[in-house]
Amino acid sequence: MREPVFTGACTALVTPFDDSGAINYDAFAAQIDAQIDSGIDALCVCGTTGESATMSIREHIAAVEFCVKHVNHRVKVIAGAGSNDTTAAVYLCQHAQDSGADALLLVTPYYNKCSQTGLIKHYEYIADRVELPIILYNVPSRTGVSFTAETYKVLSQNPRFNGVKEASGNFSLLAHTRFLCGEDFYIWSGNDDQVVPMMSLGAKGVISVAANIVPQVMVKMSHLCLDDDFAAASKLQVEYMDLIDALFIEVNPIPIKAAMDLMGMKAGGLRLPLCDISPAHLESLKASMQRMGLLKA
Repeated sequence: MREPVFTGACTALVTPFDDSGAINYDAFAAQIDAQIDSGIDALCVCGTTGESATMSIREHIAAVEFCVKHVNHRVKVIAGAGSNDTTAAVYLCQHAQDSGADALLLVTPYYNKCSQTGLIKHYEYIADRVELPIILYNVPSRTGVSFTAETYKVLSQNPRFNGVKEASGNFSLLAHTRFLCGEDFYIWSGNDDQVVPMMSLGAKGVISVAANIVPQVMVKMSHLCLDDDFAAASKLQVEYMDLIDALFIEVNPIPIKAAMDLMGMKAGGLRLPLCDISPAHLESLKASMQRMGLLKA
């Protein structure tokens, strides 16, 4: 049987930028250390939250290499390496592998809107050219395409595919996938507001945006679920729903970067076409953070 890449909570890391728009590696190092000190189970670099869509290939490779080196085996590092160009995805995957990453996170090809057969061919082509475990990433709200449970079943036959970060919000798809794919094709929540319900259906944890500012909370929530204490986990999920909602009041990672900057974490600005959070939404975010004790009133 395959072993899961991780169980519990993995932070989808923000990529901090300096005033010139370049990656702020000092802030990145501090962010990584703080996450590990908090007890986080794994880290994901160069995903959606890390603004990989506006990174050059060179920057992407450098950010993964830096993260892997700085983590230095303290936790697992999952490298985002997806693309809508299959050969570009292979290139990123091979560099992530060479850097020492522990696993790959591969979003469905966006914009092209390929068929389910195209999805299978895309992922099998990549899997044949790397040796790391692969976590699929299903986020149809961003990519315009979703896996079906039947496609998951086909891919689950290949031991290279460890499982999926499921961010569709489709619980029927989750249940159907669990039915078709067996116990060792693992699922992680890609939505902070659905950690407990997804883990009640067998998910192994969460790849979390909120963990950038409340890592201990996301670790505790996911570990309570792993310990079958869904009553306590549910209370925590409900308690933090207002904050989680505020962190998605605009498209990710706009609010989480604003929240981190409010807390002195030096996340820096955003790359166009993303732009700063609106003043009204910033006030809503501040109010939620104050209610949760993350900011002084």
